[in-house]
Amino acid sequence: MEQSIIESIQKVEKKVGKLSNAQKILLTTDGSVTTILDVIKGHVQIETLEQKFIEADHKIAQLLNIKIKDIVNYRVVIIQTHKPLIYAISLIPIKRLENGFKEDLIRADMPIGRILKKHNIESRREIKSVYYEPPKPELKKIFKEDSPMLTRTYNIIHNNEILIWLKETFPYKQFQD
Repeated sequence: MEQSIIESIQKVEKKVGKLSNAQKILLTTDGSVTTILDVIKGHVQIETLEQKFIEADHKIAQLLNIKIKDIVNYRVVIIQTHKPLIYAISLIPIKRLENGFKEDLIRADMPIGRILKKHNIESRREIKSVYYEPPKPELKKIFKEDSPMLTRTYNIIHNNEILIWLKETFPYKQFQD
């Protein structure tokens, strides 16, 4: 594992407290979060809070290595069982998607990990950052929790291009068992 990710975990622990093994795995995995959650919490579902097509601004274009004004799928979901587990935002450049993948994505309620598996898309995950942030009002309401939010950002790479940029967030008090 990259030294910077280990250092990021250590910085988070200095500020919010010791992280459980499950929290560390969820923040650092370069595999499917959906699969990990299925194993530790039971079969997970997706609730889509928002999904729309947007034009890439300068920041999004840089994140995805695309042109300004390229069309991007912006999706906000909650990965959940009987309660919310992870809040996730994804940015996906439409021009890099095959039609079947695009259709499953637009249907909205399928986790990205399962879409990748269904379409046999060979990919790798590249973790960009691991940190914590104060809970925003929306996240306090979703998780019914006031603890710091553990967050990571990463890219899913396919054919040496960024297929998906993701930000995943969950409360520090989550996954402590």
